[in-house]
Amino acid sequence: MSEPALKFVDTPLLRIGYEEWNPAGKATAVLVHGWPDSPRCWHGVAERLVEAGWRVLLPALRGFAPTTFLHADTPRSGQLSALGRDLLDFIDALGLQQPALVGHDWGARAVANACGLRPGAASALVLMSVGYGTNAPDQPMPLAQARNYWYHWYMATPRGERTVHDDRIAFTRMMWDTWAPAGWYEPAEFEATATAFEGDDWARVVVHSYRHRWGHAPGDPHYAADDAALNPAPVLPVPTLVLHGAADSCNHPDTSAGKERFFSGRYRRELLDGVGHFPQREAPQAVADALLRFLPAL
Repeated sequence: MSEPALKFVDTPLLRIGYEEWNPAGKATAVLVHGWPDSPRCWHGVAERLVEAGWRVLLPALRGFAPTTFLHADTPRSGQLSALGRDLLDFIDALGLQQPALVGHDWGARAVANACGLRPGAASALVLMSVGYGTNAPDQPMPLAQARNYWYHWYMATPRGERTVHDDRIAFTRMMWDTWAPAGWYEPAEFEATATAFEGDDWARVVVHSYRHRWGHAPGDPHYAADDAALNPAPVLPVPTLVLHGAADSCNHPDTSAGKERFFSGRYRRELLDGVGHFPQREAPQAVADALLRFLPAL
């Protein structure tokens, strides 16, 4: 199998760095990483999709190296509608026609929001480790889940903001250490992934994202119409698969349960036993198997 190529494409606001696997594939799947992670998280899954004939694209989200902002005066917003719009801009810049969209964590919000903003954007949608319809600041939340979100509330404080800027490696490593069963990753893999967290833009986007989603920071007015279109969460007609680790100690598996009302097309949800918040890293073969069962046959 040939090595993936690192490429760049310009959208109206970003120069998006992305890996391309199997450019001659019969259909395209775009796999979008979460926080705190990078496109590396998909490598085990991408290999299997390539073997099945897919072209696979792995973009880096705004703020995450090697993606950069094109303009110094663009607000370093992390609002969730911006992630969806960035993905649509990426699709348009590459001229993709209804790719399969697969997202984990922030990436799950990006792919779902892209489909909410543009019906027909994707041939299939896969959401991992995130419950759809959980973007609203006033959503009901059990106290146990509020406890899981300690880092959200921490980043709403000046101390938390300083930590994100000045101690980001220890901060993000704590998420890897506590969101999945112990011993699931190699330290060298975390260190390689953490190079995506370098630079001031990463810290600014991260802090704004968690503050904005709970109403603690204003949004970029550029996305006001997109925010309105996504709140309340629209019903999605695209065929959708939800994968959630049964041992996820960040987003409890219950947070993705009972969401059928948000989907008017084919819908399936699967729990992965013994898997935490990072299914594509912890169980890449199981995730790839689930994707290949669900995605259109090539």
